[in-house]
Amino acid sequence: MKKIAILSLMIPLFNLFNACSTQKPSVENEILAFTQPPEWSKNAVWYQIFAERFRNGDNLNDPKPAWMQGAWPHNYPANWKITQWTSDWYKDYDKAKSDKDYYDNNIQTRRYGGDLQGIIDKLDYIQNLGITALYINPLNDSPSSHKYDARNFHHIDITFGNDPEGDLKLMQNENPTHPKTWHFTSADKMFLKLIKEAHKRNIKVVLDYSWNHTGIAFWAWKDILKNKEKSKYADWYEIQSFNTPDSPNGIKYSGWAGVSELPELKKVDVENRTSGHPYKGNIYEPVKQHIFDVTRRWLDPNGDGNFSDGVDGYRLDVADQIGLDFWRDYRKFCRSVNPECYLIGEIWWEQWPDRMMNPMPYLQGDMFDAVMLYQAYKPARDFFAKSVEYGGAEKLKERLNQVFDPMPDYTKQTQMMMSGSHDMERILTDFYNKDKFKFNFKPTDNLNILTGKPDEETYRRVQNYLIFQYTFLGSPQIWAGDEMGMWGTDDPDDRKPLWWDDMTFEPETNNPFHPDSQKEKIAVGFNKSWNDFYKKLIKIRKDNPALSSAHIEWLAAEGDLLVYRRSDGNSSIVFAINNSDSEMQIPENMKLEGEDLLTGNHVELVDLKPMEAVIIKEK
Repeated sequence: MKKIAILSLMIPLFNLFNACSTQKPSVENEILAFTQPPEWSKNAVWYQIFAERFRNGDNLNDPKPAWMQGAWPHNYPANWKITQWTSDWYKDYDKAKSDKDYYDNNIQTRRYGGDLQGIIDKLDYIQNLGITALYINPLNDSPSSHKYDARNFHHIDITFGNDPEGDLKLMQNENPTHPKTWHFTSADKMFLKLIKEAHKRNIKVVLDYSWNHTGIAFWAWKDILKNKEKSKYADWYEIQSFNTPDSPNGIKYSGWAGVSELPELKKVDVENRTSGHPYKGNIYEPVKQHIFDVTRRWLDPNGDGNFSDGVDGYRLDVADQIGLDFWRDYRKFCRSVNPECYLIGEIWWEQWPDRMMNPMPYLQGDMFDAVMLYQAYKPARDFFAKSVEYGGAEKLKERLNQVFDPMPDYTKQTQMMMSGSHDMERILTDFYNKDKFKFNFKPTDNLNILTGKPDEETYRRVQNYLIFQYTFLGSPQIWAGDEMGMWGTDDPDDRKPLWWDDMTFEPETNNPFHPDSQKEKIAVGFNKSWNDFYKKLIKIRKDNPALSSAHIEWLAAEGDLLVYRRSDGNSSIVFAINNSDSEMQIPENMKLEGEDLLTGNHVELVDLKPMEAVIIKEK
């Protein structure tokens, strides 16, 4: 433990510099290398994968009820079986039963069998799309579909490898707190293969973890359930009492967001903890040691000091729920193993659904390199979708400046510019419905929500947002499936199995929850023209270095007109949009001439058609 404490006080970059040069670097350069994001992240195009719904590459490892014990909602029908990938998402909905029963006992107990082989099989697709970095939702061993309720932090889920039963046997011969006893299971080895294959294609891999909580099937929690206060791990969790009769198993404890299936790991040295605000605090030392051991395992799998065979960073779930002191120590540790490690935090709601957190306390160079920037997505969505919170281009410019202006230039480049995620409605559905962002976006909460195929206006508005996303500050991100034309309301409907082009899907029922629903059926499947549009935008982004710079110049932001310029000293790109349903003249003092990168035509822009957006590479 003393070694970790000493290590946490160092800026751990000497080995990297000494390996690259015989000349000792200046202290200033060491500090810059530690505080700044890795160079590769400044030009990233992100693709987010939810493994269980991505692709079933091996049906021999498909989940079984015995492996799902501990996952909410805990009850599996006697005739439970894997759900057909191509089936109607709302299949078997029965109005005689409650909507809650449908989601709890039908959708939430489903498994589709997505696995690591499925991701490996589609790496060429990902490469051809133009992706340079993967953000993969948790892969740690877990009974759920989402994997945020870890059963083991240090292993990949048994159903993601090719030998679940064999992996379970290997785990039985380990001491979870002693890394020297840890084996590499078939699933672990499959993940290492995925990293290797991704790196061959110049694609980085960032893995998702939640260090705030575990699941109730986690090995330490199970020991507590068995031995109560006599457990060796009794101090690992936020436990208030071991003898409270009306609490689960007699134990009164804190679960994340009040969810009993997600017991919170113990925080120490806490001061002024308030949900939605950064606070001073750390994680209980034995838990912290285990977290560091797991972190090292995937950063440098064979422990040889060469991090090329490991992950390139971590996405940290519900990061605001953990104290700042821990994150400072965590960055120091990660950078001591891999000086190019990229850390991205989930820093989201201060007060849902009206106010998001200020990410800047976490972006000072001592914790995260970036956050998932919902703070920029929400105002952009309000503008481009013309939501109920629309305030024109003036409001969009003001809010984007509030987000980006406090950031150093090198930090602006590496923020993850969102277009969707596993935690929000898919972008097509988000734009199709004009309600407040992420508020009443489930058909059980809002019977009038539009759940089916969006109209043509929505497609156009989403296209315009995407043009903005690929020409604005930050690094653009895709929630896997959005580029296929998928739609869906908030969780769990945003987690449908992906619409691959080699599959034929059953038509999807349109909002069966509405009292007047006639169970209309809608054709679904891979949208090639939509996919091609994403490819075009990614190519434009990658072919024009000005779009990866930190420079932006606002040329117009008034009403429905938004115009800005990106430049890098060698070239300049102008984005312009008419967000209205009427033709609009460009201001006379604004001469915009050059190649329209969307069409390849030379243009001298004097007006914009209704809802037209352009990308002009200036002469």
